[in-house]
Amino acid sequence: MSEGKAPIIYSAICGVMEDIGVVGKGDYNKSQGFKYRSIDAVMNALNPAMIKHKIFCTPEVMEQFREERTTAKGGSLIYSICKMRYRFYTMDGSYVDAIVVGEGMDSGDKATNKAMAAAFKYACFQTFCIPTEHLMDDPDAETPDASRKSNPSQDNERKSLMDMLAQELIRTGYGWNNVIVTYKVGSIDKMTIAQIKDCISKMKKQPDKEIPC
Repeated sequence: MSEGKAPIIYSAICGVMEDIGVVGKGDYNKSQGFKYRSIDAVMNALNPAMIKHKIFCTPEVMEQFREERTTAKGGSLIYSICKMRYRFYTMDGSYVDAIVVGEGMDSGDKATNKAMAAAFKYACFQTFCIPTEHLMDDPDAETPDASRKSNPSQDNERKSLMDMLAQELIRTGYGWNNVIVTYKVGSIDKMTIAQIKDCISKMKKQPDKEIPC
């Protein structure tokens, strides 16, 4: 490039901004009940404009953090955070970088994929100032149940207490539904450890179930 001439990437990005249309919330998350903008919608909207203005992108994972978490229902989730660098190039070799952080959760092997997809989606939104119908406040199509950080000691205590409660319920003849109604919880797995202990204490004061002659 000659001295004083602006890198072509700047005009190329401006060209994409001129061509790109609104990307609305055209997809629906059935499990959580909200609309969102999918990564497919973003890429489908960008692809023709990026081809026209000769821009391509390369990703780089700069940092990654992963941990296992436990859902409210006792299942396991892999939680991943990726710090990503997306470098947008054009034909003269000039480029701009977009460094973003993406988060993703999955019960299988796709937590990192989801984190990278989220990071790329928002890198594109913010680099090209893609117009939207509303504020970008919904992250992904699939959001697992609210989770808590796994605590082996607490999990073991909870399991032991639930076993004790189950034995007391058998002894007294009460059912799990009685417990749910008493403590106003949607299900047994939503009970706190304090509630389980309280229930065991109450059950211990109850007589044995009468056995028919």
